[in-house]
Amino acid sequence: MTLCADFTSQEYLRNPAGAIEKLRAAGPVVEVRFPFFGTVWTTTTQDLANQVLRDSETFTLRKDDGDVVGFRWWMPKIVRTISDNMLTIDEPDHTRLRAIVDEAFHRRAVLEMEPRILAIAGELADELFAEGSPADLVDRYAQRLPLSVICELLGLPLADRRKFMAWANGFTRLTGAFSFFSVVPKIFAIKRYMEKRLDAARENGGSGLIAELVRVEKEGGRISRNEMVAMLFLLLLAGHETTTHLISGSVLELLRNPGLRDWLEEDWRRADLAVEEFLRFVSPVQFSRPRFVRKDVELGGIRLKKGEKIMPMLAAGNFDPQANEHPEELDLGRRRSRHIAFGTGIHFCLGHQLARIEGKCALQALFKRWPKLELATEDSNIRWRKRPGLRAIERLPVMTSP
Repeated sequence: MTLCADFTSQEYLRNPAGAIEKLRAAGPVVEVRFPFFGTVWTTTTQDLANQVLRDSETFTLRKDDGDVVGFRWWMPKIVRTISDNMLTIDEPDHTRLRAIVDEAFHRRAVLEMEPRILAIAGELADELFAEGSPADLVDRYAQRLPLSVICELLGLPLADRRKFMAWANGFTRLTGAFSFFSVVPKIFAIKRYMEKRLDAARENGGSGLIAELVRVEKEGGRISRNEMVAMLFLLLLAGHETTTHLISGSVLELLRNPGLRDWLEEDWRRADLAVEEFLRFVSPVQFSRPRFVRKDVELGGIRLKKGEKIMPMLAAGNFDPQANEHPEELDLGRRRSRHIAFGTGIHFCLGHQLARIEGKCALQALFKRWPKLELATEDSNIRWRKRPGLRAIERLPVMTSP
């Protein structure tokens, strides 16, 4: 039986744990309706989500004809071109593409960026109320920090940050077919922009990942022009969007719980621990990408048939009581916060270390600069975007006491 669950409703987004508990009561694998993708299977436990994400032979991102699962006949060709990236490709092409950019996201390389990330966060915190109070923390801070960092990493001019923000806002508001077509012009604009940056790097060299892609290409590396554009598209948007919602969601929870904020401010060395719990509790990415069932298989006592679709529910895994005691509680001191916020398997998030450091630096810089920060509206007025599979605060008005 297909269960009715509106994953874009304000009721669900305000309290995912309650709705997830009801889903789990129906079984470890349940059938739901999901925007864009229709009827799909989903998992409600962490173990089963891990099993699906790690079994890349049984559950694949593409069909036998090469189409990405969930793509429809009416989607423009440009969308298919942009989709040829690491997130939607199975082996062996996945490893080939990921290896090209893996070095830039290794732990040591990211740790070396931490002082610069903290400095950017400090500058943005200083400017939070530059245009008046109250300020929207999402627009003025949570989005700008990861976007600034990914621009530097790619080698893009910071002066173009406003342009990127306008593009990104269009994608994060995708709710259905109509809004999908509204972002097609933005896809063309990003494609043209990235092609120009690649051409400039070919002629003049430069620094950052764009210059690195050009170097790989010149040395005979196996990457096509379309794959380069698709990779930059992915890194620019995915490289900042989910971290934006991690930061804004974390700040909201600390403003709701002054005692937790005080605990964190007593010793900022606790921030690493806190960020792991925020990743679990906020769960910015609620679902993985849909997979295609390549053969009849039993999962959690349910018989899945070849050709069906499955979308592991990351948020359900993060709120699984078998993985974490009292998962409905935000416990920043949780010693081992077991979560799958970054997925697992071959598609484990490339930028996981970067997101962790950005989350930590964002909280530290913000509350050191504005220790009396508070919500500028009633908690009940906070709204989430109706974006399927994403838990993203629309606006977060904040102010500070003198």
